[in-house]
Amino acid sequence: MPRPQLSLKGRALRFLSMREHSRLELGRKLARHAEEGDDVEALLDALEAANWLSQERFSEALIHRRSARYGNSRIVAELQSHGVGGEALQELKAGLADGEAERACEVWRRKFGTVAADAEQRSKHIRFLMQRGFSQRAVFAAIKGAPDEDAFGDD
Repeated sequence: MPRPQLSLKGRALRFLSMREHSRLELGRKLARHAEEGDDVEALLDALEAANWLSQERFSEALIHRRSARYGNSRIVAELQSHGVGGEALQELKAGLADGEAERACEVWRRKFGTVAADAEQRSKHIRFLMQRGFSQRAVFAAIKGAPDEDAFGDD
């Protein structure tokens, strides 16, 4: 016997029960299942009013999931792709900047573990961390083996 078709609100709650979603992301997912007469934006507004959909919670969850593996620029780009912007994004950037060098050191330590023996290995280490979205300051701190925020000027 086939499952009964879920309402749009039922689908939204099922998506939100699995993990936090941004308003933009949830709107895209629900638009695929919306029938004529369904108002996706009104449903999203109602979910936000009931505090079932929260941009702040989504941002914190994404940062928590990604910060152990990626640098600030990659995390910020992902937040922007999910529709987070404006003042909220600036606050999140400021919070991320504090521990970027330590996170870069940890990622570098897990991947390589030892200081590069020659220039070829060193450039491989640098490329790896840069592709993960870490700033130059954080990359060079990690390559040295110790996070030193003041050793390099502003980026």
